[in-house]
Amino acid sequence: MDQADIPALLSRLASDEDAARKMAVFKLQSSINDPAFADVFISAGGLIILRRLIMTAGGNTLAYSLQSLTRVLEVDMGWEIFEGPTAGDLVERIVELVVTNPLVNILRGAMSILVALVSHSQSAPAPTSPTTSTAGTLGAAKAPGSFGFRALKPAVAVYPQFFGLVIQQLHSADHSLCANALMLINALIRDAVSNEGGQQRDGASGAGKSASSGEDWPKFIKKLQDLGLIKAVFNLMQSSALQDLAHPLLEFQSLTKLLLRKWKEVKVDVEKPEHRRALKGLHLSSAPSRDLKDLGSTNPIARIEELLENGKKGSRKHNPEKWRRLGFETESPAMEFEETGFLGMMDLTDYVRRNEDNFQKMLLEQSTKPLHERCPIARASLAVTLTLYEHFDCDKSDWEDVRGYQLTDADHQDKLFRPLILQWSRIHTAGLHAFFRLWKATGAEQSDFDKVAELMRILVEQVIGQAGRTKDVMEVEEELFEYECSRLRELQMELLELSFENQWGQHLYQVRDVLKQEALTFIKEQRVRCLLQGSWFQKPAPRKESRAAADAAANGGGPGGVGNRRAANGTLWRYVKLSHNRRYLHWADFALRTAQEPSLDSLAEKIDLRTISSVVSNVSTTSNDDAKSGVSDPTLKMQPNGNGLGGAAGGTKHLAKITIFSFVESDSNGHLSDHDDSEHPKEQPLLTLHPINHSLASEWLDGLLMLLDQSPITSETNKMTKLVEDYGMKIRLLNVRMEAAYAGPPPGAGEVPSREGLDDDYWYDI
Repeated sequence: MDQADIPALLSRLASDEDAARKMAVFKLQSSINDPAFADVFISAGGLIILRRLIMTAGGNTLAYSLQSLTRVLEVDMGWEIFEGPTAGDLVERIVELVVTNPLVNILRGAMSILVALVSHSQSAPAPTSPTTSTAGTLGAAKAPGSFGFRALKPAVAVYPQFFGLVIQQLHSADHSLCANALMLINALIRDAVSNEGGQQRDGASGAGKSASSGEDWPKFIKKLQDLGLIKAVFNLMQSSALQDLAHPLLEFQSLTKLLLRKWKEVKVDVEKPEHRRALKGLHLSSAPSRDLKDLGSTNPIARIEELLENGKKGSRKHNPEKWRRLGFETESPAMEFEETGFLGMMDLTDYVRRNEDNFQKMLLEQSTKPLHERCPIARASLAVTLTLYEHFDCDKSDWEDVRGYQLTDADHQDKLFRPLILQWSRIHTAGLHAFFRLWKATGAEQSDFDKVAELMRILVEQVIGQAGRTKDVMEVEEELFEYECSRLRELQMELLELSFENQWGQHLYQVRDVLKQEALTFIKEQRVRCLLQGSWFQKPAPRKESRAAADAAANGGGPGGVGNRRAANGTLWRYVKLSHNRRYLHWADFALRTAQEPSLDSLAEKIDLRTISSVVSNVSTTSNDDAKSGVSDPTLKMQPNGNGLGGAAGGTKHLAKITIFSFVESDSNGHLSDHDDSEHPKEQPLLTLHPINHSLASEWLDGLLMLLDQSPITSETNKMTKLVEDYGMKIRLLNVRMEAAYAGPPPGAGEVPSREGLDDDYWYDI
């Protein structure tokens, strides 16, 4: 609309005909967000006519009028409409519309105006002159108290149900109305916590304290919470309407962090009545004396006031462990809230109030234990408060991260929106119960408090940190209480290793190399000791076509005769043992497996280890299924290999097979004959072993390979080597103290000693 049409527009706005006014204000709402148009409109007295429409009109005319005022305020103009003696009537009219009007389009416009009115107190400069206004001037001087919550307070006094109805709109199916209601709540909270000092100064003029004064803002916040604000916003954060409400929801989450930060910054002072009552309530809830046994379900705070009024002295008896029995370190509890401030006291008193019976039972249970084994309940509560405060980054505003994320991505939404912060009290209680469980499960003592607190921090990161946006808070509470302690220890060691690797990466790699060699040496000795102990092996039954050959061999002489006759009928047992000097492999065949292990002298056959050229097997080197199930397969799986050495036939189960080879025609000293010294000498099998289970196959295959100075190949041996290596690393990491990690080298470390007075005459004492 052209600026030249403004006089005609104003004439139609002031018309007595409703249709003319409706059409005029409909056009006005689409043009007034142009600053040049708005300047001329205001100069021509348009705000007076617009105010009259808001005060008297109804239906769509009223909705368009409210929208027009909203848009002119968005360009930071027209604020003078809220100044002067009639400003209060206009604000009351808008509050009345929020309370009484059911039309969505009117509610949206009314709430948008109130959002602008409350928010303007945080951006407008302080007035420097008496209340005067010039039409068309941006940022005109304002009367004290014209904006912020103070502007709404008289109207809210007339309509005390205002806050409840605004919060009720958070359940509206209209996302735009829901967003406007949440923005209004955000503006009220922001004004309450940000202008506390200025509002107190303004109160000296006689207007009195408002809900945004430093003394009353916690009461104002509690009033909103009691009306169901937290539950309503929590449901919105987990709903599918997140995209339409992203901006106000993120602002509310940021304001929640601000409130937590402000409560943390409030110092606990026993001179303040509220703080003193809270501490006294903690003491009374622990049932310290006979006078308080009749409390039952009575409110401890009310009981305190009753005792003070009646002048009873019984509860004032001094107990030398009055506060230490509750889990404080000293008898001056106010000092121990230094880190957490009033937030820590709120969390502790809220836990005691909601779990008074459990609190008293736990105190009684702890009193039966030695002092150093007792779980300090108060310290645990403060530790959980700090853990949650750090986990949710309460010192950091969410607005710092918004630009880097796309709200349409579900993963980014889970990173940005953290509805569990709105369930602070429940999460703190669940975390405290988890702390008690960790304390008991680990058998901790008071000197281990920091270690349990570290486990608690890892638990919070795993459960709360990985919880999705839509995860129910009850599931989170259950996971916190049921999470396996052993898994927490594993995560702790992994995190500790990563932190040290970042700090000491090069040194850790060197330590790992040393530990790997030590682990290999240890496992080699273990495997060789298995060979020194000796083992039974079993051959599969021969094929039918080889029966004749077996029978012929059975008629022959020699030490294998009895065993061969047994082989013709079924199973052949073979016993193998390494000699004490680790140079010879002794073995013999037996018809039956005896309970007593054969002696080395009874083993007629032997193999000189120097003559062994290779050891070949069909044993699987991966054994993935065994690794997953943790159960050894007694028959082992077949692993084909390039040498064509498959399992022996003759049964439904395929046995593992280990074959020891030697070069052809080697002399007694283990050297090849001259005519066989070729580039590729031939090999012949010396001994074949059929282990009866996976462990035995791993022991003998890798043991033989290690005796030949080769690397082990089976998964079982490699896992054992890795396990020994990891344990060695963990032991070294646990022996490193934090002060040693960051305090630098001790004095004198790294200095090269002087060689003054020394000569070249030295030797090693072996």
